[in-house]
Amino acid sequence: MTRLTGNALRVTVYIGENDTWHHKPLYTEIVHRAHAAGLAGASVFRGIEGFGASSLIHTSRLLSLSEDLPVAVVIVDTETRVREFLPQLDELVTEGLVTLDDCEVIRYVARDGSQDKAGTKGKKSL
Repeated sequence: MTRLTGNALRVTVYIGENDTWHHKPLYTEIVHRAHAAGLAGASVFRGIEGFGASSLIHTSRLLSLSEDLPVAVVIVDTETRVREFLPQLDELVTEGLVTLDDCEVIRYVARDGSQDKAGTKGKKSL
């Protein structure tokens, strides 16, 4: 498991939900490559409304435009590791926006393996 505390770099990739890489969602490819690169973590967030360089507003409120909602892929790791990963994003993201932000990690802890199916963390069965 990657340990991460202190200063870090957050990369956020803003793309469309329908963007693809070799017939699969682009956000999936980004997350899988980040995982393969050993980065500390990646999350995908689906937006409910937004617009980008095309100035076309995509929203979940209009049926005709709800097919390509905005998606943000957020990755956090050390600056060195994130910058080493940027060439892969360069290859993958042909339309969209990639931003970098300094951040500070104050807590990064994996799930406890003793967690039961009900989600009661830390309680022991009698």
